[in-house]
Amino acid sequence: MKRKTIADVAKLAGVSKATVSAVMNSKNAVRIETRDRILQVMKQLNFRPRGMARNLRNKDLDQSIAIIIKNLNYPFYTIIATGVREYANSKGYSVLVASSEDDHESEKKVTHLFSAKDIKGAIIAPIVEGASEIEHLFKLKMVNFPFVLLEDVKGIQANVVAIDNLRAIKKAVHYLIESGHEKIIHFAGPPSSSHTQERIEGFRDAFSESALVFHEDLIVSIGSHYEVSFGKTIEYFKDKKKEEYPTAIVCFNDEQALGVMAALKEMGIEVPGDISIVGNDDIYYARLYPVPLTTIRAPQFEIGRKAAEILIRNIESPTILPTERVVLDTEFIVRKSTRVLKH
Repeated sequence: MKRKTIADVAKLAGVSKATVSAVMNSKNAVRIETRDRILQVMKQLNFRPRGMARNLRNKDLDQSIAIIIKNLNYPFYTIIATGVREYANSKGYSVLVASSEDDHESEKKVTHLFSAKDIKGAIIAPIVEGASEIEHLFKLKMVNFPFVLLEDVKGIQANVVAIDNLRAIKKAVHYLIESGHEKIIHFAGPPSSSHTQERIEGFRDAFSESALVFHEDLIVSIGSHYEVSFGKTIEYFKDKKKEEYPTAIVCFNDEQALGVMAALKEMGIEVPGDISIVGNDDIYYARLYPVPLTTIRAPQFEIGRKAAEILIRNIESPTILPTERVVLDTEFIVRKSTRVLKH
């Protein structure tokens, strides 16, 4: 099928090519009703703007997708990117990897760069801290730029590949309860993250299915990064007596869990002797820590592979496809950071 051009959009919308270009570049000179008509035509034709790279003769640039991860240093995203690359390469696509480094402005700049160049589509691990922070994702949808999210974003109807966070946390809490733990708390991640909210819901549900009583103070928000988690763990425990300690902590992710374990060690609190720790993700060095981490294993490689599969299917389709939401299951891995209590 012949590729649709800006001239095709302009003709069907009854406007000039310059007006279509203005809409594609988010300029305010175009009347709202004209802009909406152009955007509708773009969707109708499944038109996707070609970027500046169209004038280059390097054919590889014409077959490139991108993945935008949150943190280059966190192995969870490295394995996902590997899964993306393997599938993409098998379909003749190159993969560009960029990191937002947990900064909204960086994510916005990178998404704009990729959509303005001749990158065919992107897989995005989004940073969300409020509605104003997802404007760049709306813009991608406006210009019909294919993308897949690695987390649900409220207000955005998009392709998503994620894990079953609720079920994963329930597995962890059920294991701890069956092991005799009654004083269990959850160290939560970034408040606006859908992963955070799903894990809190799973923690609460596990309590509702047991004899334990849930209280809101069992959820403690301490972030997701090592340094911040380390500091907030010390702050949480500094004024507590030993009899007030929880016997187990379920952490938002492995990076947080390792920060928590390091902080407990500095305070002379033993893991798992005094407190059992459960992580989430099963990054490769979780098993190499001085106390190997009990954790929830996410299928990181499969997440990347499935996201690439959905993205490339959308890129190559001559028509707009229905959005997909793929939820993958997890595995609970028991190591030495948890112990069974005597009844």
